[in-house]
Amino acid sequence: MSPEIILYLTLIGLAAGVLSGLVGVGGGIIIVPALVMVMGISQQSAQGNTLAMLMIPVGALAVINYYRSGHIEWRIALLLAVGFIPGAWVGSKLALAIPALTLKRIFGVLLLLVAAKFLLNK
Repeated sequence: MSPEIILYLTLIGLAAGVLSGLVGVGGGIIIVPALVMVMGISQQSAQGNTLAMLMIPVGALAVINYYRSGHIEWRIALLLAVGFIPGAWVGSKLALAIPALTLKRIFGVLLLLVAAKFLLNK
């Protein structure tokens, strides 16, 4: 891997980490599009690498800070995890079965819907 690629990936991770800690976004909204558009990685590979990257830090530093500030309710987090674990497995199976262009379009529509909801509601 070239030094330029290492730098790009590190900067993408840094930007996602800052935004994740700041407003709770990172993997899907920052890293996946950056990997696809800047690095030229396929949608499936971008999603898979993002999920692999999130396994360790999501369970560590950011969670510790939010916990110390009293913003984690373990019952909520655990119930979300109960649904997230099988959901992520099913979602990954579906993503791998869908053509990359279709998956990009689904992803784009989801981002537009989320953006519209945040921009148009109080």
